[in-house]
Amino acid sequence: MNMPHPLFVPQSDDTERDAPINGCEGLQVLLVEDDPLVQLGCQQALQLAGMSVRAVDSAEAAVRLVAPGFAGVIVTDMRLPGADGLSLVAHCHRIDASIPVIMITGHGDVGLAVEAMRAGAYDFIPKPFSSERLVEVVRRALEKRALTLEVVTLRRTLGQREGIASRLIGRSPQMERVRQLIAQVCESPVDVLVHGETGTGKELVAKALHELSSRRTGPLVALNCGGMPDNLLDSELFGHEPGAFTGAQKRRIGKIEHAHGGTLFLDEVETMPMAMQIKLLRVLQERTIERIGANRSVDVDVRVVAATKEELSRQGPDARLPFRSDLYYRLNVVTIKLPPLRERREDIPLLLEHFMLLAAGRYKRPVPELAPEQLRQLMVYDWPGNVRELRNVADCLVLGLSQNLPGARPEGCEDGEGGAAMLSLGDAVDHFERSLIGDALRRHGGNIAATARALHVAKTTLNDKIRKHGLHGN
Repeated sequence: MNMPHPLFVPQSDDTERDAPINGCEGLQVLLVEDDPLVQLGCQQALQLAGMSVRAVDSAEAAVRLVAPGFAGVIVTDMRLPGADGLSLVAHCHRIDASIPVIMITGHGDVGLAVEAMRAGAYDFIPKPFSSERLVEVVRRALEKRALTLEVVTLRRTLGQREGIASRLIGRSPQMERVRQLIAQVCESPVDVLVHGETGTGKELVAKALHELSSRRTGPLVALNCGGMPDNLLDSELFGHEPGAFTGAQKRRIGKIEHAHGGTLFLDEVETMPMAMQIKLLRVLQERTIERIGANRSVDVDVRVVAATKEELSRQGPDARLPFRSDLYYRLNVVTIKLPPLRERREDIPLLLEHFMLLAAGRYKRPVPELAPEQLRQLMVYDWPGNVRELRNVADCLVLGLSQNLPGARPEGCEDGEGGAAMLSLGDAVDHFERSLIGDALRRHGGNIAATARALHVAKTTLNDKIRKHGLHGN
């Protein structure tokens, strides 16, 4: 067994070394080969495949170029002057186990290749090998490294997010508009109506409006109006005096009064009974309340954020749950519409990673890697439960319950039986293409030329698709 070369010991901070490559644009292949002809052949083959290559002739030279977070992969010969390739694998694994190291081995080095894989090598290529084989293995390793570095960057970004971006996550144009509107009205005392399907994050909007306003030091009081009996809702909202009704033994402060100086969030406001709608309208007009059983009014300074999953402007007297038009117009000064997840599918990978990070911390489990087929399945699913459903899926993935992924059909089911609501083929392709291009643009810092090379499409074609999908590059 080859012992690690004495060179490969942890270096002190004051050790002189070459500038690390991990600050460069894109990813790079570090080729370690002492035979000039072999080195030249490998370098040319990789460069012809569009890869950036830096070549050195010893493990000692490679060590000076590799640091934690190294932005690339390493291809090294097993037999080198001084320290050998196996020692280089061990060194790289020690400083950053996620760096892919590909070992080139001689015909009789199968045992050493197995040892290298055990030590953390990504793959090995036995001699003699074709340039196509070399390019194929290196390309797979680069793709793996790009994903690893993207996750690291994403985790750092999630950890550094502040304010509204930490709550309302997404890079889609729809979510950008939501955040812009919140930023515009957060400091205003105006009441806000939030419209969106179940699970789209209406309460998160209320929290963002509250925390970004000068009312942040006051209370944020939430009440779900759905399914609450009239008398109980009346007491919850307005409070009561002792003896106001049977069982009212002492004074109770209602939610509106409790929210004084802060924000009142009324969820499912469309279910509020007509009598309560009339009383709420008076509160919004006069900013006073009367507790049940009281004879005097109490002034309240409160901002109301009302949320609904129904289109209140279409509610009339004949509706199942009619909503007063005057109350609607009072609430509708500012309306924030939250898009369903199926209309912003490009946000799914980012949201999923965010929720998996939260779940990993909660359950003390590692963040799993998603197979391409799993991500495709999630991208084309219709998400009737929206972001809330996606969060549950993230929990299942972290807990290892991948069989619970939405869109999976029981064995033997035909299409449309027991499966999830799916997109048409054309819509699914469009959404998946938009997400794929958007992710590639982010990985390459918006550089269209680099993105086109990574996706193996012409730059003009990519420009057309970027315009088609409303994306941005440079």
